[in-house]
This record gives sequence, C-alpha cells and structure tokens, in this order.
Amino acid sequence: MQLSQGRVLPDCWGHRGASAAFPENTLASFEAAIRDGAEGIESDVHVSSDDVVIMFHDPELSRTTDSTGAIKDRTWYGVDGMEHVRTVKEPRQAIPTFAETPENQHVKFNVDVKPQNDPQRLFSLMAKIITAQSDWETKLAPRLVLGLWHPRFIPAAKEHLPGVTRSFIGISPYLARTYFWDHCDFFSMSFGVLTTSDGEKFRQECKAAGKKLMVWTVNKPEHMMEAVRWEVDCILTDVTKTWLDMRSALYTDYEKIGLQYSRSFLWTTLYYYTPVQMYFRSMVDKRLQKIAGPFTPATIDTA
Repeated sequence: MQLSQGRVLPDCWGHRGASAAFPENTLASFEAAIRDGAEGIESDVHVSSDDVVIMFHDPELSRTTDSTGAIKDRTWYGVDGMEHVRTVKEPRQAIPTFAETPENQHVKFNVDVKPQNDPQRLFSLMAKIITAQSDWETKLAPRLVLGLWHPRFIPAAKEHLPGVTRSFIGISPYLARTYFWDHCDFFSMSFGVLTTSDGEKFRQECKAAGKKLMVWTVNKPEHMMEAVRWEVDCILTDVTKTWLDMRSALYTDYEKIGLQYSRSFLWTTLYYYTPVQMYFRSMVDKRLQKIAGPFTPATIDTA
C-alpha cells in the first residue's frame, strides 16, 4: 500500500514537551520538542494559592521536584514560594508559569486542565494572561486547545475563553459522546480505548463529523504505525524525535516502513482487550467524579 496522493500523516505533539529526554513540563522540554520539529506541545495546569497558573502535571510536587506539598496550598512568590522549586531530573529546571509559555507562536499548545482545578478561577486567570498578549485574538487564541476531562468545566471555558478550541481528554467514548460532542471540535483519546470495537466506532464518528482526533501517549513505533492506519490527526508522544523520524520515513516509502510493524500486539497484549479497557474506564470515571462531581447533563451549559 502506497501513501495516497495528498494524504497528510499525523501531527507530532510533545507530551509534557520532549519529556523522555528532559524534565517534563519545563521550558527546556517544550523547547526540545519544538527543536525536534513538533507541531504542538501539551502541558498541564494548576493554580497556586496566590493565583499563579503553573504548568505541572500532578496536584502536588513530590514526584518530580525537590519540594513537597499540594500546589493549591503553596504560594508561587516568596521565600518558600514555588518559583524556587527545581526538578529532580537533570538538567534541573524551574516550574514554568502559564504566562511564560505563549511566546512560541508557530506551535499549537494543548492545555490539559486537571479536574482538581476550580473552573471559574482557572479560566478567568488564564483569560487575563491570554488577553494581555498583543494580537492575542489572531496570534495566540487560535493556537490554544483547552483539554477538558470533566463536563463541569465546559460552561466556564465558554464564558471566559470563548475563542479557544475545546477538547475532550479521556478514555471513554461514552463520556465523549454524551457530554462533550456538541461542545468540542477536538477529542484526545487514550491509545488503548481506540483499539476496541467501540474505539473503532468512535474513530469513524469523528471522521464523519469532521472532529479532530488525537491519540495519547504513543511511544512505541508499532503503536505509532497503528495510529497512522487509523488516520488520526495528532500523535501525542514523549519521544517526539522518534515519531518525526518515522513520519519522514513513511513519506519516503510508506509500504516498506509500514510492513516493519506488525499489528499482533493488539491480540497478544492483555491491556488491549475490551474488558481490561472497560475496567480502566470505570476506574477513571469514578476518580473524576470523586474529584469534580457527578457527570450529569445539568453540568452542561446549553445556552
């Protein structure tokens, strides 16, 4: 099979930057992904007790830094502020703030909105930062993607950031269809769930409706090749150079490269069996509702 005329292979987005090589969610990691040639980067947001939006995955600091404590309880500024915290992984880096990130004007920026945040507080703070940038409506807002896990974040996103693309992030096609379909043009789904029969159906639904589809987190070449076969729009990866090199090779000789990667992992790996994926989906759904409340239509702003 040759690459069809005019077909574009999936964009490369760096998961927390080029996080396999550099400390995750740091400017060094973001810059490395951009140097590799990534079309987008992904990061996560939390808010400090003194209202600074920071780029960090976990709700607390201990896993990746030399400090401890919940971000929501820590200040950014001051002697004990998080501005002094550094990553454990070398080269040791500071935690970036959201205000530091808009300068990379030629790449997309996917902001993963963690469910521990307060929607009104977070999006109002983000809106102040975004609208303070020159020509933000044409240069910044079109590059941003708000990644939402829980439907209670949709009304505040519409209120404070109406010009920013909204995306569902998750592992549940049911949740995506039921609560997010009419409010999002972009869907960021786990690789595992897209291997199931319902995942295949969801992929087809996105394509038919013109919805963009991203798959995460894809680090193995055989998984990257499978995502290519699915014709997704974006591959989110820790190893940006791996996918970019593979993509370049596919453009040169699609058939030769494609034949190197078997699909057998779909049948030989228990993780990709539907009951296992359903179990993980159930666990994630329970955790999201424990953190941010139940999934109900009442949380959706239908205006």
